[in-house]
Amino acid sequence: MVRETVLAMPWNLSEVGKMLQILFRSVEEPIREGLTRNELWEGPDKGLIWCWELGRIFRTERRLAALQASAGELPIGDWKGGVDKRLKTDKKIGSLQYLAQWQGMREEYLNIDFASEIRLICSRHGQPVIFSANLADEE
Repeated sequence: MVRETVLAMPWNLSEVGKMLQILFRSVEEPIREGLTRNELWEGPDKGLIWCWELGRIFRTERRLAALQASAGELPIGDWKGGVDKRLKTDKKIGSLQYLAQWQGMREEYLNIDFASEIRLICSRHGQPVIFSANLADEE
């Protein structure tokens, strides 16, 4: 469920964030089936819903990573945002795709507020990671 109507298709996540305020889906909603690649990745959410759904699928297919995520760790995965050691800096940027997948692995609602910066700290390594639509194009 997207709380704001999208009128045009932006090409990057910082543009998605300018158009949407919050992207939200309940864990009660079934994982979508039968969608084309274009429908999964090129829709108004730019694949964030699919990343979250993959995280839910990974609860059974990648059990160790799902257990780590459930324990507050930020395991290395398919997207930028995972942690395998503490860095010398607190300025580690993670992708919104990682955040969506991580929420899915934890069996949480998909809940991305494009106007907010989300700062998670890996429970294993103590490394902070910042997730924000405004930082998506930094790097």
